Formats: sequence, structure tokens, C-alpha cells
Amino acid sequence: MTTRKRSASLQLTTMLAGAATLGLTGCEDHNSQASFDPNRGEQIQAYNYKTLAECLKADEVPDDQCRTSYAAAQKDDAESAPRYDERSTCEDVYGPGNCVPRSYNNGSSGSFFTPLLAGFVIGRMLDGGGYRGTSLYRRSDDYGGGYYSAWGGRLDRDYSTGRTVITRESIDPPAAIRQTPPKVQTRTSVVSRGGFGGDRSYARSSYGNSSSYATGRSSSSGRSYASSGGYRGGFGG
Repeated sequence: MTTRKRSASLQLTTMLAGAATLGLTGCEDHNSQASFDPNRGEQIQAYNYKTLAECLKADEVPDDQCRTSYAAAQKDDAESAPRYDERSTCEDVYGPGNCVPRSYNNGSSGSFFTPLLAGFVIGRMLDGGGYRGTSLYRRSDDYGGGYYSAWGGRLDRDYSTGRTVITRESIDPPAAIRQTPPKVQTRTSVVSRGGFGGDRSYARSSYGNSSSYATGRSSSSGRSYASSGGYRGGFGG
């Protein structure tokens, strides 16, 4: 009798421990996704252009990188552009006439609206990491203005160097983020974020932008950066 009681107790303890481990793992995975903020992290030099021809003419990055980054921007635009359930909701964020209807490319029925591609950005990775490119979208002045990547990161200006900058995560996000399709947003979800952070909402969890949108901000290196609301130009440089 004593042996059976101990065995039953051991089995129960093992089951509880296993459940706790699963719960903890799930919590950690969710927190890892939910904590993603494209506007925090390492700042890198960025080059932004409206067209491939503009990039080639500027002669700021190698021609093959212009073409590779432009192709990456086209791909990201097709797969990961911000999605909205109604044209009016999309245009609230990106301006009248700046949103188009699209259909799912995975066989699913239905459609949604995305902002028009405003250009593309090329980031110069540190430590010999080469270049990476992605798509850019221009927000309306009512939502702060400025240019944002497909992953929700904004173009900034480094006051100390005069260079255009963006975070590495804004161009080259973690695989878990890149592989997660953006969630189709409603007016309620956009209003709840005040527009900010509203251009990247994910199917498995929502990655709200917790950064401060003041007229300027400081990085961990002590440099001061302009927000996208104050930095509205910069294409071609």
C-alpha cells in the first residue's frame, strides 16, 4: 500500500512539474514575441530611395546592393506590408489615396488593404555584415508623418553626424518575426495604438511599439536622434 501511494505521488509530482515547464515555456515564447520593438536596438546607417534608378544614380552603395535591396523591398512589400480591413482605416494612417486592395497569396479567401510602397531603405550592417534592404511606407502627418519600414521601424536622423539611421531590427528582424504574417488590423486596433505601432500587428501576438515619440530621443550611445515626425525627407541620401 505504501509503495502504491509513493508511486502515485511521484507520478502526480512529475505531471505537475511537466505542466509547469510547458506553461513557463509558452510564457517565455509569448513574452519574447510581445517584447519585439523595431525602434529599439542597434542604430545603423541607412540609405533610402524612391526607385531603383535613384539608388543607382546616387552611387552611395554598390549597384548590385541597390538591385538586391530593391528586390528584397518588393518581396517584403508583397508578404509583410501593414494590413487593414478597410481602406478608410488604412488611409487614416497613410493618407487619402495611398492604400490599395490586396488578396491573400496563400489560397485563403478575402482581401485587405495595404499602404502604397513609398520607396525602399538599405541598411549598412556593422562588423562587415554587408547591406540589407526592405520596403518603406510614408505615414500621414496626422499620425506623425515620416517613413517606416515593413517591420514598423522608422527612419531617423543622427544629429551628431547628419546621417540617416534606422535600427537593425527594422530591416533585419528575428526569424520568428519575419516568418509571422501581419494581422489584418481594424479601426479599433489602430485607434487603441493611436496609430503608432499600428503598422505591425501579428497573427500570433501583437508587437506594440513602446518607444517614445517625442521630437527627439537618445540612444544608448548618447547620440541624439530625430523622430520620424520631425524627419520627413532624406530620399537619395
